[in-house]
This record gives sequence, C-alpha cells and structure tokens, in this order.
Amino acid sequence: MPAVGCPIIRCSSGTNNQQLTTMSLFGSTILGTGSCLPEKRLTNDELSKMVDTNDEWIVQRTGIRERRIAATDESTAKLAAVAARRAIEAARLLPADIDLIICATITPEMVFPSTACFVAAELGLTSTPAFDLSAACSGFIYALVTGSNFIRVGQYKNVLVIGAETLSRITDYTDRASCILFGDGAGAAVLSRTNDEKRGLIYSSLHADGHGADVMKCPPGSRNPITPALLESRQQYMQIKGREVYKFAVTKFAELIQESMSACELTAEQVKLIVPHQVNQRIIDSAMDKLGLSADKAHVNIDKYGNTSAASIPIALDEAWRAGKLSRGDVVIFVAFGAGLTWANAVVRL
Repeated sequence: MPAVGCPIIRCSSGTNNQQLTTMSLFGSTILGTGSCLPEKRLTNDELSKMVDTNDEWIVQRTGIRERRIAATDESTAKLAAVAARRAIEAARLLPADIDLIICATITPEMVFPSTACFVAAELGLTSTPAFDLSAACSGFIYALVTGSNFIRVGQYKNVLVIGAETLSRITDYTDRASCILFGDGAGAAVLSRTNDEKRGLIYSSLHADGHGADVMKCPPGSRNPITPALLESRQQYMQIKGREVYKFAVTKFAELIQESMSACELTAEQVKLIVPHQVNQRIIDSAMDKLGLSADKAHVNIDKYGNTSAASIPIALDEAWRAGKLSRGDVVIFVAFGAGLTWANAVVRL
C-alpha cells in the first residue's frame, strides 16, 4: 500500500512509498487510549518447570521476565471490550459516539462472527459497523491507518481501533523456542476527526510479502482442516522459525524507524517516543543503537508482558501515555513486523 503523507510535514516519495497528492478533507487524531492485561502472570521460573529452560536463558535472549495469561473465562473479545471502554472514557466519549470498530487480531473470538462484533455487543451497540483485520503483529498499525482513512474522507467521526490477542490459546507449551515468547492482552485507541492540521496521522507505510508465509504461521484453516492427524502432530499451534524471524526483524526495525524520520524530515529531538512492537529486547536495542538513538527513546515493556502481537503497540502506547511520558503535540513513531510477512510504520502527532 502506498505511504500516506500529510500536508503538515512534507514526506518524500520512494519506490514503494508515494506521497498523497490530494489534500485530506479531515485530520484524524488519537483522542484516548486504553488497555487490559489479564491478572495471571506466567514467570520464567514457572515456565522452567514446563520445558527445559531457565530465567537467565530467556532474559538474555529475549528480555522477557514474565507474561500475562488469560483465564479460562477471559477471551479476546472480553479483553478487547475492557480496553475499548477505557479508551472511550479517556476520550471523554460514550460508546454510542463510536461510528466504527476495527479489531486487529490473529486469535479471534471465533472464526466468525468477527471479534469486533462481540466487542460492539459488549459495549451495548446494536448497529455500529464492526470488522476484524488480520496482519499479525503489524495489525494495530494496519487498523490505525484504515480507521484514519475512514475519518479523512469524512465517512466517520469517531473510530475505535483495537489490537487484542489471547496467544496462549495457540501456543505450544512443549516447544521451548516459542512458548517463552507470547502473552495475552488488549489495547485500544479512539481516533477522532479534527480540523487541527498539526495533529493526527502524519505518515504511514504498509507492506507485505506472502513469500515469507512459512516463517511464522498457525496452520489450521481451509488449507489444513482440523483432523485427528493435524492435532496429533500439534499443528494447531503457532510455528515459528526463530532464526529467520530474528534476521528479518533486526533489519526491518531500523529501516522502518529511519524511513519514518527521513520521510517526514524529523530529527531525533523532534521525536518524543518510539513505540515499537514488543518482539525482542535485543532486536529493539540493536535498531536503536544502529540509528544512534538513546535506548530511553523507545518505550519497551516486553519484560512484563512478552510479545502480545497486535496488542503490543496499543498496550505500550496506553502505558506510556498514562505514565506521563507523552503529551498533546508530541510526535510518536510506531513500527512493527509480523507474520505474512507484514511490516508497517506510522508517525503520529498526538
């Protein structure tokens, strides 16, 4: 998808990223955020009793110390609805003010209906359009851009964008390489129409390469119907090629941050915070070091929550905002990559 430029900051065009040539009718700003994490914690020491691993090994390779795990009565939609309510309250709106709900997830409530429909019902809405979006760990940025574009053209005023996952439901806890990585949670943001051209989505770029589909996948589907043979081979769980993921991510993270800053002619001082997908502490540190940026310029919480896929960026954004690390007018960069393969970035002025 072409990059989206904004009249506020001149964004240069490239091979895959072309500046928008028409003026936006409206701006789209983040009016409020919310998040929800399950209470149950799964520590590295507890994992070491399930698979051959230990706290030192996990922390050294990933930066993760614990992750949150959904209880049996906590589903993706339940977590998403709590995060949504908190975002709506932070925006000083009511659920009835929401015109559209977009939920990014790879662990939906059901195959169908969409998780977004379940969230709408939890919010007491009866006719508000709602749909899911699947782009794995890049999902929240994909949803953010999609929601912003609905606002830009004037179709909707307030759009609720959610990233929510219960990855523990598709994690193989006999696979040491992958079970240490993932946690559950949800984050949400309310996007709202604004005439203030100094706020909102400044730049974004979305990408995908299906040739890398085998790097990260969860096989069940029309290609691999659920059968006794599939279950016996444990293919109902996520499968990840860790080395390939690391190589791809360590390069893409730095590229996405650099592209964001270059396209919008931003200096390090002009960027208040980088909110990356919480994939791996070493990957994030490597990207920041490669770009000559201080480590505290990135908001990282992977030590507490692990990798929560589409939920990781909105959870981190909400955490940073509520901790007072962000204020109105600050410029924030989002970067993510995930299964697909997908990768994406966005620049937002709050």
